[in-house]
Amino acid sequence: MSSPPHILVIDDEPQILRALRTILTEKKFKVTTAARAEEGLALAAANLPDIVILDLGLPDMDGIEVCARLREWTQCPIIVLSVREGERDKVAALDKGADDYLTKPFGIEELLARVRVALRHASRTQTAPETPVKAGPITIDLAWHTVTRDGEDVKLTATEFKLLAYLAANRGRVLTHRSILTQVWGPEDADHTEYLRVYVRQLRKKLEADPERPEYILTEPGVGYRFLADE
Repeated sequence: MSSPPHILVIDDEPQILRALRTILTEKKFKVTTAARAEEGLALAAANLPDIVILDLGLPDMDGIEVCARLREWTQCPIIVLSVREGERDKVAALDKGADDYLTKPFGIEELLARVRVALRHASRTQTAPETPVKAGPITIDLAWHTVTRDGEDVKLTATEFKLLAYLAANRGRVLTHRSILTQVWGPEDADHTEYLRVYVRQLRKKLEADPERPEYILTEPGVGYRFLADE
């Protein structure tokens, strides 16, 4: 029998640590906790967790710096927690390597859903070849560079497909404007968000039943986009 996923929680609030340890253990996860950044980094290196849940407001180091330190050696999913509602902090954490974020207070069911998505994404990145991505009536074959909707071919430009492929390959994750622009257009265009808005609008017109109320290419206000695919 395979071992349960190991979650490392780094948070300086004792009640959060107790609650998450209890709930995640009940859900059959292995849980390790740390109240300080340096302790968390040491535990991550020693235990190689499958996912890290990280508070941004730690007493000894900013959580954004912890993200950067973790990304120097591991690609395990990182979900950041924060009482900071400002978009700048969310974007900074995501640009430093976080996979997702939740603003405190948060619902435990939402956290569990984000954990499941992050673990699925981590599992997909370890397997090949890439199987087609399905999102309702949409099928995206990343290997063959084809897209269909309700079984009919969807004609995309090279840039439209590259954008859609990046979103689909990272389905479930929040991707910042900067990370998408850098990946699809290049570092020199990382600040040209108008490019992204135009192409997202074009993709929605071709793929969504109602482009004004998208079901699959979702906007994370002030942050970026998230692609929702089937389970």
